[in-house]
Amino acid sequence: MSGNKTVTSKDFEEALKIGRPPNVKKLFPNSKAMIISGKFIDRAMLAKGNAIAMAANGRNNFVIRGVLQAAQRSNAAIIIEIARSEGGASAYCAVNYWNISRQVDAICNELGITIPVAIHADHYGIKKEQDINGAKIEIPTLFEAGMTSIAIDASHLPDDQNLLANLELNPFVPEWAGLETEVGEIKGKEGLSTKEEALFLIQGLNAHDIFPDWIALNNGTTHGIEASDQGIQVDLTAEIHQALEKYRVSGAQHGTSGNSSDRLREIAAKTRTTKANVATALQMISWGLEVNDYGNAILDDSGNFIKLKDHGVTDEMWAEMVAYAQAHELKGGNYKKLNLPFENKLLGQPQTIRDRMAKRVEGFVYNMLVNVFNAQDTASFAIEGILEAGTYDPGPKAARIEDPAKWTREKIIQRAATIESENGPGGDFDD
Repeated sequence: MSGNKTVTSKDFEEALKIGRPPNVKKLFPNSKAMIISGKFIDRAMLAKGNAIAMAANGRNNFVIRGVLQAAQRSNAAIIIEIARSEGGASAYCAVNYWNISRQVDAICNELGITIPVAIHADHYGIKKEQDINGAKIEIPTLFEAGMTSIAIDASHLPDDQNLLANLELNPFVPEWAGLETEVGEIKGKEGLSTKEEALFLIQGLNAHDIFPDWIALNNGTTHGIEASDQGIQVDLTAEIHQALEKYRVSGAQHGTSGNSSDRLREIAAKTRTTKANVATALQMISWGLEVNDYGNAILDDSGNFIKLKDHGVTDEMWAEMVAYAQAHELKGGNYKKLNLPFENKLLGQPQTIRDRMAKRVEGFVYNMLVNVFNAQDTASFAIEGILEAGTYDPGPKAARIEDPAKWTREKIIQRAATIESENGPGGDFDD
């Protein structure tokens, strides 16, 4: 694929006709939004080389709007996502698993957004075996609501149960959809993922003809606001990705907060990462808080967020948000819980305020896409990929090379018992 900077209108119309999966066509029969499988986004990054798609957690409407504008401006394929904690049945955001596709589609049509977008159900968390039966009912509803990609995250469980949960839930994920799996909960420098754990998960899936597009690791990241500079361990990530090379799985980088742009560039250059989640930063930026160059909120000497005048929400609205946070004892990263009670109030601000919220997100994301993630012009690669495939489903990147007879339930349990892993304290499913 050449990834030409200019895609003709004929190419776009053809890709729109064949590239949108059945659930998206059914929901939005007259839409001009290029909502496609996450598989095409991953492959667009691989085709360009050393490129990472931003997976932006759309915690509010302004984040989604700003991200799409930045992606259009940089001609970058993009992923808009929401995690189960953010937008599941017990959500703390008004944007959720069941309305995020509708919001993305509406904004794309309103603003004339033509770049390819995947809608990703991030961190579909399985924390105990009893969660699996509920997931079998709920996961299909996400795709009925327009999702085109999912992360099955059973990393909270021991290695054997993680793999078995992934196997049991796979029939409920459409074959054409983007698929992410995870090993090692996200918990900073504690309980780092190992090569053995990652191989165990990917080999076991491979034996059962399941070929994830991405694997997420605990490679030193945390979620939310990160104060330390420990951050992503690039060498560990590269070592694990190298070990997985023949299984053709890309990396998904979680918890980019607390990592400098230089470190994120290093991830792009030295690992097989094609997806990087950005969540807390975008929320803070939309509200008008002061952040550093990679979106980590800056605190004043009293440990409070710094609201910039004439940025984000009005000063009066911010005062109301702070008062609510104090009344509910919300501090630091838990300001995320302001999203649900304040979404309608934020949407009720004057248009000039709403526009500047989205514009601030756009500026930050544009810089990340072009100057950090090397994602500029990946939209063209994605559209070429659709045209080459001639369908909404490009099929798997890998083929089965493991022997299913060696990966029965009993043998999975036996194998897992021999893996040494750094458990550490409990981890975090949130972004």
